[in-house]
Amino acid sequence: MNTIFQGPVAGELHAFLQFKRSLGYGYMRAEFTLHEFDRFLIEYAAKNRHWQLDRGALAWLSSKPGRKPVSVSADAAVLRQFYRYLHRSSRLNTVAEPIWPHLPTASSFVPYYLSEKDIRNILMLCADLKRPPFRAALYRALILVLYCTGIRFGEALRLRMRDVDTRAAVLFVDTFKGRARWIPFHRTLSRELDRYLTAREAYAASDPNARFFVGANQRRLPTETASGTFRRLFKVAGLKPEKGRIGPRPYDLRHAFAVQRLSRRYEQGVDFHTRLPWLSAYMGHVDIIGTETYLNTTPELLELAGNRLHRRYKTASKDVSL
Repeated sequence: MNTIFQGPVAGELHAFLQFKRSLGYGYMRAEFTLHEFDRFLIEYAAKNRHWQLDRGALAWLSSKPGRKPVSVSADAAVLRQFYRYLHRSSRLNTVAEPIWPHLPTASSFVPYYLSEKDIRNILMLCADLKRPPFRAALYRALILVLYCTGIRFGEALRLRMRDVDTRAAVLFVDTFKGRARWIPFHRTLSRELDRYLTAREAYAASDPNARFFVGANQRRLPTETASGTFRRLFKVAGLKPEKGRIGPRPYDLRHAFAVQRLSRRYEQGVDFHTRLPWLSAYMGHVDIIGTETYLNTTPELLELAGNRLHRRYKTASKDVSL
């Protein structure tokens, strides 16, 4: 990403970003936040001759009234770090820090559970994506990778040709958020990806450094483009209304993967708690707590757990009677 800022505090923003990365932080998501703040300050300073940085920071945080408080809180956290850097690198009393708003730091969002029936329906709708012809194969493969491996949406879009080995049925996810890791997958997904690669060969370059998923520019699939297509598929499938933020998101495919793994383990009678560290490593989490947030209760899971509990106590009651 271009790290050149152009606003009135461009030098300070660039130095702050370099400072964070010198400490070993990736700071990729924060970089997006800083670029957005930089673009806002350009317009803000042009409209306000006697502008001040503290007022500009608060004006930017309040410039999107439709955003969720937890999202605003995440942006404010980046700005607070920026102000700490300014205090340490500037002369005393030269940086006026705003009075930060009190915002929640935890999201109350409940993920949308996509069932196997929902996934099959969405995959069928991919066939209607006819322009360009490569588009149907592209989104079918992307959905299957997300659902069958549970990798993050951004991780999937950043995959390169060298990262996917369909013969060995494994893909490599580089470090972005969490851990770099190898992801083994089922041979049925290998066959699906081979079909995708056949369609891709006629559409874009296949050198090892090329992106695995490519869009109309034949180089990469932009996040905005992929997200927009997913929203349309969810709407056509009747899972999302025409307006509003409710309904599934691309990220909910990762939740569906985690819940499906939990359901399968219950069906097999496996002690899931002993397998949770495996799932955590597979999903790229640094601890089990990060994985537990994905394990939401569903009607199917409650039924499985109830049946398992019933069988256990039924067996115990027979032993007591004997």
